[in-house]
Amino acid sequence: MLRVALVQLNSTDDPQENLPVTIDFVRKAAKGGASFVLTPEVTNCVSTSRALQHEVLQEEGEDITLAALRQEARQLKIWLLIGSLALKTDDPDGRFANRSFLISPQGDIVAWYDKIHMFDVDISASETHRESEGFRPGNRAVLGQTEFGAVGMTICYDLRFPQLHRTLARAGATILTSPAAFTPVSGAAHWHVLLRARAIENGCFVLAPAQCGQHCIRRGQRRHTYGHSLAVSPWGTVLVDGGDRPGVFLVDLDADEVEECRRRIPSISHDQLFEGPA
Repeated sequence: MLRVALVQLNSTDDPQENLPVTIDFVRKAAKGGASFVLTPEVTNCVSTSRALQHEVLQEEGEDITLAALRQEARQLKIWLLIGSLALKTDDPDGRFANRSFLISPQGDIVAWYDKIHMFDVDISASETHRESEGFRPGNRAVLGQTEFGAVGMTICYDLRFPQLHRTLARAGATILTSPAAFTPVSGAAHWHVLLRARAIENGCFVLAPAQCGQHCIRRGQRRHTYGHSLAVSPWGTVLVDGGDRPGVFLVDLDADEVEECRRRIPSISHDQLFEGPA
């Protein structure tokens, strides 16, 4: 059995303010017996202001959140998925990276993944998002290797692209991670069903730590996120739902369930090439 903790946050646009809150939750998770702890998307900074982001964000080698959480993983002897950090890059156009990190109990970065699919949408007349204006997309799928199995790394809007999850599962993932900052409108309509679908069709556990609530934003458009951090079994059962408030949510995973579900419905090995449509 693997005890997992989903950390649900209500991050502000100040990384210095967010860090002690995140560390406190990670320590509570470890105290609760979790050996794998996951935080949500943009753990360090939820912001819609590019100007503010240029002021407060750092490059990977200087980022205070990454350094501190690597130290926590080492001291607590836990695996830690930092759902994602908003980071400065050396890109000529000045765009940031939305980057997830898998940290070992030794504090090492075992794998990192840059979000591939950018959230460029018009949810309503009053709510639009253009993630690609501030963040540049990644271009590679990533598996992180652990002693409890291979972890397929995705971030938020990636959830709507089943081919990425299928690629990760066929490459050996038994756990898919989907840290997020989902909007309330799309979250209420799609969050649970999409996560359950990704779990069912791939016979994988899906772990989705989330941002929640009304975020304290000093500059830029207000942000409100859906919450409901979920752990879903390979059979599609919701094992834990974090609701709409910050907290730590513990769940025990039985690795044998992956093999059992794939034995019962082996669709992951039934993919077929086909032609068309014309």
